Order: sequence, then structure tokens, then C-alpha cells
Amino acid sequence: MFSLPRCSALRWRPSTLSGGLRTAPFARCTRSQVPKLSHSFSQTSPQQAFQQPKASAWIFVPGALLVLGGAGVLAYNYNQPFRHTALAVVRCSRVAEAAILGAIDYKLTFAKSYNSESEKAEAYSECHTRSARRVLKALLANGGIFIKLGQHMASVAVLPREWTSTMRPLQDQCEPTAYEDLEKMFISDMGTSIAEYFEEFDPKPIGVASLAQVHVGRLKGSGERVAVKLQHPHLQEFCEIDMEMVEVSLGWIKHWFPEFEFTWLGEEMRENLPKEMNFVHEKRNAERAIADFENIRTSLYIPQVKEARKRILVMEYIQGGRVDDLVYLSDHNIDRNKVSLELSRIFCQMVHINGWFHADPHPGNLLIRPAQPGSKSPYNFEIVLLDHGLYFDLDTALRINYSKWWLALIAPATPETLADRKKYAKLVGNIDEDLYPVFEAAITGRAALEGSWEDIDRESAPPTIPRARSMIDLSAQTEEEMEAIRNAVVQKEGLLLSVFDVLRRVPRRVLMVLKLNDLTRSLDRALMTTHSTIRIFLITAKYCTFAVWLDESQRLVSEMRSRGLSGMSLGLLWDYFWVWWRYEKMYRSLELAEWWMDTGARLVTAKAWVRGLFTVGGLQGAHRAAAGLA
Repeated sequence: MFSLPRCSALRWRPSTLSGGLRTAPFARCTRSQVPKLSHSFSQTSPQQAFQQPKASAWIFVPGALLVLGGAGVLAYNYNQPFRHTALAVVRCSRVAEAAILGAIDYKLTFAKSYNSESEKAEAYSECHTRSARRVLKALLANGGIFIKLGQHMASVAVLPREWTSTMRPLQDQCEPTAYEDLEKMFISDMGTSIAEYFEEFDPKPIGVASLAQVHVGRLKGSGERVAVKLQHPHLQEFCEIDMEMVEVSLGWIKHWFPEFEFTWLGEEMRENLPKEMNFVHEKRNAERAIADFENIRTSLYIPQVKEARKRILVMEYIQGGRVDDLVYLSDHNIDRNKVSLELSRIFCQMVHINGWFHADPHPGNLLIRPAQPGSKSPYNFEIVLLDHGLYFDLDTALRINYSKWWLALIAPATPETLADRKKYAKLVGNIDEDLYPVFEAAITGRAALEGSWEDIDRESAPPTIPRARSMIDLSAQTEEEMEAIRNAVVQKEGLLLSVFDVLRRVPRRVLMVLKLNDLTRSLDRALMTTHSTIRIFLITAKYCTFAVWLDESQRLVSEMRSRGLSGMSLGLLWDYFWVWWRYEKMYRSLELAEWWMDTGARLVTAKAWVRGLFTVGGLQGAHRAAAGLA
């Protein structure tokens, strides 16, 4: 047996400082008797020794989580950079997840082998639908400008139908902002409340879009009824971070899947979204559009802007119907054929002559109403164009080359014409020969003209569709042709990637022109017009002819003036005469074709009227049949 000295410093002993405060310094070292060692130890077991730390952990972990959670809530609510970072991570992950899963889905689907073409077509179509729905879910969850992104995708004509049809509901799935939030924004921007500014104000919006909503009010003093466009207040805070997220997400997709490149969508949002969110900019656009059509006899009407701030726009209130509402047109005795033709003339004037055009066209931005007293309209109706937040300009070279390309599409398919088509496609859309058929189909909305697919990719060409020699030779688009276009994009992996390549190469301005072309074609079908399906192409051809004539004649006149009388030559005069003669010959031939087609359209309408008179019943039945309602 033996004993050891023990230092009492191994134990805490409380001591007292002056003032009565108790502390726990190390106690001085003392000697004490140590119990004799034996083979059996009386100390606590290891399990008992660890009971205290375990209990402490059960208290510490929830406490730490509670503290961290509380700190996160406080930082989210009161620290803007932290809130933006947190939202960026969540919102960006949604988009990235949808995009990356979609790209993987495409890779796996295209790599599989299938027993038949029908099985392959079904698998490809289902892959398109799955991918589109993933993206739609992410866009709806994020809201705001992501809704705008989806709306743009719905209007890109060269995307597969599964994508455009899936994204189309975004036009109507926008949540309105609460009236209280709008009131705060109005006071902040206008310096007065809504009740003080308006005599009447309907708190229920008549329309809700991705960036703003529209209410009806009545101005104090004048009592004039006005439309009040109010931007969603939350967009201002998250606009920049959302644009950054879109660009980062699309950059990841480009890095990991280079063939699935959509960075052009991010670039377009970065350039155009700030313009659309500035209503002062929209006011200037509307005023310029009015000036562009000031000396033209047209059915176009643009509402007058009363007052504009960055997030608030007060403008003239217009009552009317949708341009494709056949019942409204019938009730007001408006000829649906003329409506379709006037729409084509308005947008052709913007693109081919003015070189400055409305870049967000869809039926929701167009109204029609009976012509008002003093109207410039040549018909008994006016077409009201709304939402002037986004316009694009076309420089002279691009505008004229685009017009010349359309003229080449209208001309018969000779070797020289085919060469011109591909030449101007390169100048207009930066499109090489390998992508030319896809680009032509996007512009014309048809399978492709004669000579487009030769020596390019015979397997990708829709096989059983007869080729027209020019746009003028096109017959009505059949269900077979529409299905062939759809299947060509759905079933051919290379062709789908070619669509993505076209979207990447084509200038954004030209993509916006594609939207205009698609709008006029779709409205012509929706109006159930009785004229030929190529009737609106003739209008495009006339404006292209006039644009080329103006450009060439102005160039020759400028050269004449620079030379003066002494430098005038017969060759220069002959060039001017030849340009004029070529223009007159083309323009008059197009007018003759228009007259012939319009005569045929009137005969079709007359037959429908007679049929309605006897089969539907009476004059009312005849009127409904002629209006396409029976």
C-alpha cells in the first residue's frame, strides 16, 4: 500500500473578491490522504461519465439552430444584400435544375434506339413536353421577369410546338399586386394618393401582365376616363438580381451542354427589360409611332399618354374588342378580311419603310373599335395598338436586305433566285447554307420552298410535301404540311440543334420580326378570312418593292446632285429610269394579283351569305354565315 500527494488545483474552489463577488480561481495546493489503490475501482463507469456531455449536446444543438435561424430571419428582413443572395440561390437553383435535367433528358432520349419511327416520334414529343413543363414550373415559381421570359419563348416560331403550347398559358397566369402595395408606390412616385389624383379609381385591374397591371380611373377636374398602368412594385428590387440569375444559369447550361445554348435569351433580357420597365420610355415610343404614321391614311390608332413616370402611366382609355373576336366584328359590321389586311399593312410599314417597329406583338396588345369621328381610317374601324414599351430599329442596310430577301422568296425559283435567297439570308440573319432551310421555314411558316433542301440534308426534309416555286405559288397550308414541319423538328436531333443554332445566330431584331410575321399569319387564320392564304404575302411584297425603290432612287438622285448638271450622264439617267420601270412593273402586277384575290374572297363571302340565308335562316343567318359564325 502506498499514498500519493494530491494538488487541490485540480478542483475549483470559490473565493471572494472585494465587493462580495465570488470567483473561482485555482485553489492553493494542499496535501491530503489518498485512498489505497485496489483492484476494484470505485470511480463512475464510462457510460455514466459520458451522460453529462450527451445531455449538453441535446441542449446545445437546438439552441444553436434556433440562434442561427433567428439570425437568418433578421438578416433576411433587414439586410438587403443577404436577402438578395438567399433569393438568388433559391431562384437560380430552380432554373438551373429545370434546364440541366432537360438537357440530360434530351441527351438520353436522342441516344436511345427505337423499333419504329412512330415510337421515336412519340418519345421525342414526350421529351419536349417534359422539358417544357420543368421550365414552366420553375418560371411560375420565380414569377416576375421569369414570366416574361416564358412569354417570349411561347412566341418563338421555330421552337417545337410542345414548347410553345406549354409556355402559352403564361400569357394569362399573372398574379395581380395588392391594392395597398400599389397605393404605397403611387404615393412614392407621384407624391399624392390615388384618391387625391383620381375622381374615380377601380381597384380591380382589367388586365394583369408580367410587368404591370392596368386599372380604369377618372381624372379629377376633366372627368376624363383613363387607363392607369401600374408596375408591380416588387420588380424594381429584384430585377437586377433576376437578370444576373438568368445569365448565370444559361451560362452553366452552355458550359456543360454547348449544343443547348440559350444565352441569347439572357442577353435579350439584359438589353430590353430595363426599357420595358421605364414607362417614360414607353411614352416616347408611343409619340414617335404616332409621328411615323402622321401623314399616312391608316386604321392604326395609338392612345394618347396623359402622364408618365417610371412606374406609372396614365393614358387615354379605349373601349373595343379583340381583333380576332368574330362576334364583335359581326356586331359592328366590320369586314374580317380588311382587318387582316390592315394589320399586315401596319406592321409592313413599320418594318420595311419606317425601320422602327413594335417588338411585343400579340393579340392582347391589339384592340379594334368602330372608326371615331375625324378618324384617318379608310375603313369603318380602327386598330388600336397598345403597350409601346419595346421597339426595335432596323438600320437601312438590314432593312433593305430583308426586303430584297422577301422579294427573292416571292420570285420563281431560278438558279439566280436561289442564290439571292441564300445571299440575303446570310446578310440578314448570319445564316449559312446548312441552316438556310430552317431559317426560311421560320420566316415563311411553311415547310420550305423548292430548292431549299437540295444538297443540304435530304433526310431532314419533309418528304411528301410538294414544293412551291415561290411564295406566290403556295397553296393553303394543309394539316399534312403542318404535321411534317412538327415531325421534322421533333424527330430529327440534328434539326432540333439547328433550330437552337439559328436562334443563337440570328440578330435579336430579326427574331422580333419573326414574331411579327407569326402574328399576322396566326391572326389571318384566327379571323377565318375568305381570301387566299398568300394574300398577306402580297402586301409584304408591295412594301418590300416600295422600300427597295425608295432606297435605289434616293441613291441615284443623291449621285445626280453630287455631280451637278455638268457631270450628268445618260447612263445615270438610264439607271434611274430602269429602277423606276422595274418598280412600276412589279408593283402593278402585285396590285392586279390583289384585285383578283379580293374578287375571289368577295365571291366566297357572297356564297356564304346565300347559304346562310337558306340553311341558317333569314337575313340574320345570312349575316352570321358571311361573318364566319355559321
